[in-house]
Amino acid sequence: MKYIKVGAASLNQTPLDWAGNQKNIIAAIEAARTEKVKILCLPELCISGYGCEDAFLAPGTLAQSRRVLSELVKQTEGIIVSVGLPLLYENRLYNTVCLLVNGKIAGFVAKRFLPNDGIHYEARWFHCWPQNVSAKINFNSASYPIGDIYFNCGSVRIGFEICEEAWVANRPGIKLAEKGVDIILNPSASHFAFNKHRIRKRFVLEGSRAFSVSYIYTNLLGNEAGRAIYDGDAMIASNGELLASSKRFSFADYQLITALVDVDLTRMSQARTSEWVPKLESRIEVAFEYPQIAPSSKTITKFWEWEQSPTIKEEEFTRAESLALFDYLRKSHSQGFVLSLSGGADSSAIACLVRLMIELGVAELGIQGFCHKIQHKCSTITTINDIVKSLLTCVYQATENSSETTRQAAETLAKSIGADYLELNIDKIVKDYTAIVSQALQQNLSWETDDLALQNIQARVRSPSVWMIANIRNALLLATSNRSEAAQGYATMDGDTSGGLSPLAGIDKDFLRQWLRWLETKGPDQLGAIPALSLVNQQSPTAELRPKEKKQTDEEDLMPYPLLNAIEKAAIRDKQTPYEIFVLLQNQFSDYKKEQLLIWIERFFNLWTRNQWKRERFAPSFHLDDESLDPKTWCRFPILSGGYVEELAEMRARVGVKKSWIINQNMI
Repeated sequence: MKYIKVGAASLNQTPLDWAGNQKNIIAAIEAARTEKVKILCLPELCISGYGCEDAFLAPGTLAQSRRVLSELVKQTEGIIVSVGLPLLYENRLYNTVCLLVNGKIAGFVAKRFLPNDGIHYEARWFHCWPQNVSAKINFNSASYPIGDIYFNCGSVRIGFEICEEAWVANRPGIKLAEKGVDIILNPSASHFAFNKHRIRKRFVLEGSRAFSVSYIYTNLLGNEAGRAIYDGDAMIASNGELLASSKRFSFADYQLITALVDVDLTRMSQARTSEWVPKLESRIEVAFEYPQIAPSSKTITKFWEWEQSPTIKEEEFTRAESLALFDYLRKSHSQGFVLSLSGGADSSAIACLVRLMIELGVAELGIQGFCHKIQHKCSTITTINDIVKSLLTCVYQATENSSETTRQAAETLAKSIGADYLELNIDKIVKDYTAIVSQALQQNLSWETDDLALQNIQARVRSPSVWMIANIRNALLLATSNRSEAAQGYATMDGDTSGGLSPLAGIDKDFLRQWLRWLETKGPDQLGAIPALSLVNQQSPTAELRPKEKKQTDEEDLMPYPLLNAIEKAAIRDKQTPYEIFVLLQNQFSDYKKEQLLIWIERFFNLWTRNQWKRERFAPSFHLDDESLDPKTWCRFPILSGGYVEELAEMRARVGVKKSWIINQNMI
């Protein structure tokens, strides 16, 4: 038997952070060397960072990437390491992986399949390398192979599938198997989305089985560039068996997993299943010695309890948001968070997520380690509550339309999680603004004629004071809008949209309410529930901007949130027409009359088209699933459009109902 110890390391990198990225790479290599790993796979574009955007096209980015690679070469004595970087060849930019073997560059594999949908936009910067083509590239006065190549290192054949290449039908692993490759490395930058881990696991296991190889997969870790979250997923499989799997959503700078793979065993599997094909001239011969290894014990796959839970989506949301907030805090060099806590679902969810971020971070790093990573003074901090109070400021701002219910909910929750809690009464400021404008216009403002203006001034007046507190504390102000409200423009610009980060803009309100109920009664594995949410969960969501006697609720202003979520998915994700959505809703929501469904569908499309300008101005948000409305990285829609007039008319005609809704100006 020919045993080789292999490893996969996930890295928490930052775009253009040359020193930090290099430090993490070297730390992972040293950890692998300590574990006597002989082949180590590191993530895609780990030298430059994956999220460099248009900075990939800057000559300085390419020069720095080459410089760091040159310095990493000497770190690879006695080990084989794959590192990713952007590389210019023949005046075209390629996403490449460099294989470093025993202190030397062996060659560069260029990515053949580029993702170009959703959050990924690789074709804007990189070119696809053609299949079965190899060439020579000059690097530091020497010539190296580049292209669609694989390597023979000490009689062990190593090939690559780079991230997206494992997701396509014609994946390179098919050709690599025909060439007798023993080990496939997959360096990835695969953003987090709900349940995506299970898909990755399937293609890793199936690739190792179908190709009769050992398959080493690794991914980035953390909030790399601001929006995308990487879970640090890493797996090692051989012949269809999972040998090792990493803990996801780690707060560490890197995660390393290792396993022993049996090259002779995979070769015998290939001998039973494959047909001989001519070997192409794309194999690169590299001298390397593998010491004999006796497998003292088999590596045991680790499965984390919460990944087997029926509430995996709630757990994934908790851990993804927590890690994203942690990285955003430290990489933006902020000294904490400020939150306008209304006592409602959205702001309460964010407050809880900050608490959970701290609990999960301390559980892994310890109090001193957590404070050190965020560069926070910790001489007087001894408990988690101390950290929460120093990092999170919650501000409740009341007007005459605010209820005692929401005030009590906000205060109870803030004190329960240990946040610094402030109460402001802004009613006088609201009345002063109203009086000033009324005098200037020489007209009395009333709820009958000026509903929208009177609602929005309350939300906007809350913004200056909470921004001022954030400035004083050098903290990051968190906006509270969610994806459902973003779809309909149900938010006050420069009011509840104020902030430098909008943590919930990537998640719908229906799921958010479900998560809050779960957090109240159960909570994350090993952390527990937050019972103080009961005062939040017992309320119907409300903006509390109209007089109390009007009993304002969000769902009366818009529509039931489960139905809104269904329309949004069908209209925006699935690109269905209004009539197709009507047919769908009749099956899913049969309790509602067709006239009511028509009203809600028409309301959705009218508000969607009229409020694109708001979505353009939202603070950055996290990508949590593949249904984002972020116009900068996912869902592009014109600010000015025809408003689906013809499509809505067709829907009414086919259903046999005349126009039934006039645009509610309060929503705009």
